[in-house]
Amino acid sequence: MAVGGKRDASHFVGVLGWPLEVTLSPLMHNVGFRRLGLDWIYLRWPVAPDDLDHAVRGLRALGADGANVTMPHKESIVEHLDSLDEDAGAIGAVNTVRRSGKELIGHNTDVVGFSEFLVEDAGFQPDGTSALVLGAGGAARAVVKALGNLGAGDVTIAARNREAGASVAALADDATRSARAIGWEDASDLIDGVDLVVNATPIGMRGEALLSRGTFRPNQCVIDLIYSPPTTPLIERARASGANGWGGLGMLVRQAAASFAIWTGQQAPLDAMSAAAIRGIGHHH
Repeated sequence: MAVGGKRDASHFVGVLGWPLEVTLSPLMHNVGFRRLGLDWIYLRWPVAPDDLDHAVRGLRALGADGANVTMPHKESIVEHLDSLDEDAGAIGAVNTVRRSGKELIGHNTDVVGFSEFLVEDAGFQPDGTSALVLGAGGAARAVVKALGNLGAGDVTIAARNREAGASVAALADDATRSARAIGWEDASDLIDGVDLVVNATPIGMRGEALLSRGTFRPNQCVIDLIYSPPTTPLIERARASGANGWGGLGMLVRQAAASFAIWTGQQAPLDAMSAAAIRGIGHHH
């Protein structure tokens, strides 16, 4: 693998997923490695579900420094790893694997990625606030774990599947005053009473409306984890009401930066990685 005429990279990581049609990770990380002059390369590893066991054994045998893990492997990879960090263990999902000696350790940087995005980028201090989280999948679990870690007061999860919603709410039970799940149809009525709204579902990627009955209010923080398109109908409506609306690009970059630091031990060049992601999204539209 001579990259750009240079000798082979001495460290390699990559992303495990299926299918891997659109992923901005190789772009962000390779730009980051180049910016810091690191002898690392980030590869794409499309791995079908039945091949995951072989793929992880391959990482061990080849001495990969680590990996990102995306759909559909975030949960199924857990049994193939040696240990998990606290966030990954609580959520039951891994998005980053780090090699330490002979061991492969699972991390979940979606939690710290969302936390840093919320506080540093969106300028929202969650301590004691109320939040409404839409969705009950892996992204919602990371958001709710982050809100618990940050001392949010009341967290409500709106989910089509009530049981899944309750399981997400349980992640914040001990850390918050109250954490509860409600039905999807009740979400709109709650909007004007909460400080923070987070969409952790794919609804809006194709321009679908979400929470169309609800009214946003000025200075509320509304976050849509969708980053492509950069602005969803939800964010447009929130901004029109004077709320602070944020797309998901910042979280994407922050979780990547956290993985970068876990692997390399160096602070990621956020600006360069963010610019790379924006360029990448532009190419897909």
